[in-house]
Amino acid sequence: MSHALWLQKEGYRRSTILSAVSCLKSVAKKASLLNPESVKRYLGSANLTENRKEAITIRVARFYRQRGIAWTPPRYRRIERLPWIPTEEEVNLLIGGMGKKTATFLQLLKETGMRPGEAWALQWKDMDAERRTVSVTPEKNSNPRSLKISERLFSMINNLPKFGVYLFHETRADPILGLLYFRRGYERRRRRLSERLQNPRLQLISFKTMRHYKATMEYHKTKDILHVMEILGHRNIRNTLVYTHLVKFESDDWTSKAVKTTKEAEELIQAGFEYVATSPEGYMLFRKRK
Repeated sequence: MSHALWLQKEGYRRSTILSAVSCLKSVAKKASLLNPESVKRYLGSANLTENRKEAITIRVARFYRQRGIAWTPPRYRRIERLPWIPTEEEVNLLIGGMGKKTATFLQLLKETGMRPGEAWALQWKDMDAERRTVSVTPEKNSNPRSLKISERLFSMINNLPKFGVYLFHETRADPILGLLYFRRGYERRRRRLSERLQNPRLQLISFKTMRHYKATMEYHKTKDILHVMEILGHRNIRNTLVYTHLVKFESDDWTSKAVKTTKEAEELIQAGFEYVATSPEGYMLFRKRK
């Protein structure tokens, strides 16, 4: 508890504090936390990725700095990996297999690319019914933004039970802990759905995966990196450029649609189809990769 208060005084976000405390509790079960050499031995033998060991080292270093304990932290080299991107079919299967609240939350992440914490913090006042947009209060020093959502998603949101100020949780509930418990519930349902459909790839789809999915598909559709940067709220374009490396689709197969009305065309565009041409009979032709 004293370390949590110290982090709070140092100006760390509450989500960072909770993550740090959870990490230290986990380390304390495997090593003597007040003994730097014990922690080093644990990290040296632990079956963890280099990235995870680096993250633990950073949190332990802050703890030792607060306690005035001298130590020379082990060196771990972060390995940068490209985000894993599921297929649209897998994303839709996952959303379709969830309850009303979780399905709406996932659909929101899919359409907007919000961070999970940004979506969890949404309030009813952030919804603009006339423009069908949602205003995002940013996390992690990102830019605020207003994002368009589909008519279907807007309807899903309006059908949610009204808890008070927030879309997805009660006003008096702790938002950080609430999101943590919500994520754990989602992971349990995701595991059951994955086993029932015999598709282990579904278990790889986290809330954050939906942000990677949106960015990748948006860049594939527009080839406009500044547009993707604006949607994600990035301040540094280097954070966005990673998605240019993910647009390598193995299949050249397409799903084609022909529609007559403007409303039908709008629905296809919202579903990710791109306009190709208009036939001599007046049908608008659209396509999307399978």
